[in-house]
Order: sequence, then structure tokens, then C-alpha cells
Amino acid sequence: MRTTLTLDDDVAVQLDHMRRTRHVALRDAVNDALRLGLRELVGNREIPREPYHTPAVDLGRCLVGGIDNVTEALAVAEGDDFR
Repeated sequence: MRTTLTLDDDVAVQLDHMRRTRHVALRDAVNDALRLGLRELVGNREIPREPYHTPAVDLGRCLVGGIDNVTEALAVAEGDDFR
């Protein structure tokens, strides 16, 4: 299949570097890169990921009588002269 491709500058530089180091034609370099990239993209979607569960940690008893009372929580955290 023949087609026209517009490459971003960074991609063109990487392809040119790969083409020179492997001594291959641009067509072969593009095809190799697309094969690897497509295999990676398709492969990642087929792998089911297990959901991550945050482990529970016991932090002990609450040191403040109630966290609903902001004034009391600040008094405990910063002392009575928090104002």
C-alpha cells in the first residue's frame, strides 16, 4: 500500500537515526517501528489488570475528641494559644 505520511520532527529524527544505524531503507524502518508499536498497543489492551486495593492500616484511637469541632482540633494540635 502506498500512502503519504506526515511525521513530527522528533519522530523523523528517530527514524532517520534508526535507518542509519541499521542500514535499512526508510520504508523498512517505518514498517518495523509500526509493527513494534502496534504490537505494543494491542498487547497492552489484551492483558487484564487486577484492581489495586489500598491496604488498611490501624492508626489507633482518635487523639481529638471529635474532628467535627475545628476549634477543639486546633486547640489540641497547636495548643490553647492557636488564635
